[in-house]
Amino acid sequence: MSQPYYLQGSAFNVRMNSVVGWLARHGISLLGTAEMSVRGRTSGRMQRIPVNPHTYRGEQYVVSARGHSQWVRNMRVAGGGELRVGRKTRTFTAEEIADDAQKVLILRAYLKRWGWEVNQYFQGVTATSSDAELLAACTDHPVFRITTEK
Repeated sequence: MSQPYYLQGSAFNVRMNSVVGWLARHGISLLGTAEMSVRGRTSGRMQRIPVNPHTYRGEQYVVSARGHSQWVRNMRVAGGGELRVGRKTRTFTAEEIADDAQKVLILRAYLKRWGWEVNQYFQGVTATSSDAELLAACTDHPVFRITTEK
């Protein structure tokens, strides 16, 4: 059995993520970015990562452009976390989306919005790719529907 797809960030990407996360923590959201915190599945400590929450048909999603990362594995166990921009913190629950036609639509909309930033992680698949190409990419890019608590 092959390993799940995961593209580790370069030193530059890691540094940029820390800057974007720091900005979100201090109230500066770049084009809608937020800092997501998810409890670590083994350490129990909150792990932080900047994300691009994506709204599609009135619901909010987070997409793992890099694949089956540590935050994805943590989310599967934790079932939720927190989104933060400045002092505003929203607690959420998360439900992973199955690799089906609905996920294709979500990924297409996500790539239309965020493709300029994340296309490099999708191995040639873009917002204009066919449904079949997007469906094939679904297994490499976990998507979670997040529901924030009021």
